Amino acid sequence: MQRPNPRRGERHACQSGGGVTYLRNILPLLAEDSRLEIHIFLHVSQMDIFYPLNERIHVHLFDFPQGLARLMFWEQLILPILVRVMSADVVFSPANFGSLLVRDQAILLRNALAVARTEPRLSKRIYWIMLGTITFLSLMRCRRAIAVSTYAARSLSLGCYRWFEHKVRVIYHGIDTRFYPDNQSQPGTFLLAVSDIYVQKNLHTLFRALPIICEKYPDIRLIIAGQLIDEWYFNSAVDLANQLGVRKNIEFIGRIQADDLRQLYQSCRAFVFPSTAETFGMPLVEAMACGAPIVSSSSTAMPEIVGDAALLFDPSDPEDIARSILQVIDDDVLRADLSARSLKRATQFSWKQAAKQTADVLVEVSTRGARV
Repeated sequence: MQRPNPRRGERHACQSGGGVTYLRNILPLLAEDSRLEIHIFLHVSQMDIFYPLNERIHVHLFDFPQGLARLMFWEQLILPILVRVMSADVVFSPANFGSLLVRDQAILLRNALAVARTEPRLSKRIYWIMLGTITFLSLMRCRRAIAVSTYAARSLSLGCYRWFEHKVRVIYHGIDTRFYPDNQSQPGTFLLAVSDIYVQKNLHTLFRALPIICEKYPDIRLIIAGQLIDEWYFNSAVDLANQLGVRKNIEFIGRIQADDLRQLYQSCRAFVFPSTAETFGMPLVEAMACGAPIVSSSSTAMPEIVGDAALLFDPSDPEDIARSILQVIDDDVLRADLSARSLKRATQFSWKQAAKQTADVLVEVSTRGARV
């Protein structure tokens, strides 16, 4: 029979990007669901990222030497023991894969494996192939999988979606309430891109589009907000910008607070999202909530998320990127229309709804697990 308060173990939250945004927003809402008793497993290095946590969340801190091999050992061998000792009803893994020895489990499909196609380094490709393999095995083992988009559900099933369709639920992310429009804000003269910096974010192709834009607007600025994750990629992108003569037009401002980011969304001339591989694209919904006119890549999940609220371009074609950006810069009517469409589309994404649907899945796993 079902327990009234199913225990939920949660583990291996990532250190940056969409995974952190997801957990920061959904954990407080899950904690308010009376059906759940939440226990979260964190490495000591992650505590500052999530502090403060809702007082209803039971925090379990672990301290072991960091590194992929040690993390996999802990997740695959130590975690199942802890789950059994705690008598947890369901384990929720928010990063593609889970412990293969835990049966009553839900996983979150959110890391795009298509990155492997754009990654030039062999070691990184091997990493993504390994991630794809363990994702597939986790899909086979878990009771349920939550996908952040229909694209994620299909692509992360590695061509076997029909096998797993019965256990996958698509639940979109929501939008942080700190992102909203400013009706008094005037359009600025700068372009905005928001993403942590690594290869699939495709900044190098955006940089190749800049000389075309600068022919008409030589003083235009491209502001890039996001944490430097891959130093090799960052250096190669900067070298390219220097070769193209557009480095002076590009400003890297790093990771900034939500209030400052909101002001950039509200006042940019256009928000540009050139990524080649996304399962959702959190900056897209943040930009929509602020009413930014959006120019976006047409690949992977982006068309699904933006709907009709963006002008789409081929992310592999610098000329198409430049043409689309110039169209939005030059056309006041188009820019206003895209802004209005952004605000309308943003209403489709809610953290409260996402939390309710996620809790339903976790309770369903707990109930099903008690029967078998």
